[in-house]
This record gives sequence, structure tokens and C-alpha cells, in this order.
Amino acid sequence: MLNRKIYQLCCDGREICVFLRDQQRWIERARIIDIEGDLVTMRYETDEEDEVCSWEEMVRLESIGAITQKLASVPRGNVEPLVSDDCPEAEQIRNPSDSNQD
Repeated sequence: MLNRKIYQLCCDGREICVFLRDQQRWIERARIIDIEGDLVTMRYETDEEDEVCSWEEMVRLESIGAITQKLASVPRGNVEPLVSDDCPEAEQIRNPSDSNQD
């Protein structure tokens, strides 16, 4: 089951976080680029002091304990969310000040 999900994430090209059980560490903001047998190849970047390092790592499927992916993000604070003109009116977010005028 996990290998099918990992294959789907590989095909989608989504950014994920992977927990490696045997090393007890998380790899953040990785992309699965290839699956061959029980080997999963991932690419990711790390910030180390004055440089950004790009990594390509191959891990065994059995080493993967968990995978997470960000579904959405919304900025904090008093920020007006963007509304598409193509969005149906019933799904649009109304401005709170407009609802007070009714």
C-alpha cells in the first residue's frame, strides 16, 4: 500500500516530508524522483550556514516510516485572500465589512 502511495507522489511531483525510521530523522521539502524496486530516490535542499546544498538520496522503501505533505497554506495576519474571478459566487469569501452593510 505504501509503495503505491509513494509511486503516486512521484508521478504528481509533490513536495513532501519523509521520516526515515532507521536514521530517526526527517527529510523536509523533498521530491521523489524515481522508484526502482525497493529503492526510492529523493531530491531535497538544506541550508547550512552560508550555503544551500542540494542532495539526492536513495533510501530503501522499508526505511520510510511516514510521509507528510502540505495541503495548503494561508498567511497569518490581516491579509485579504485572493479571490479568482472564475470562482462561483457561492464559494467566494465575502469581505466582513460588506456583510455589516446588509
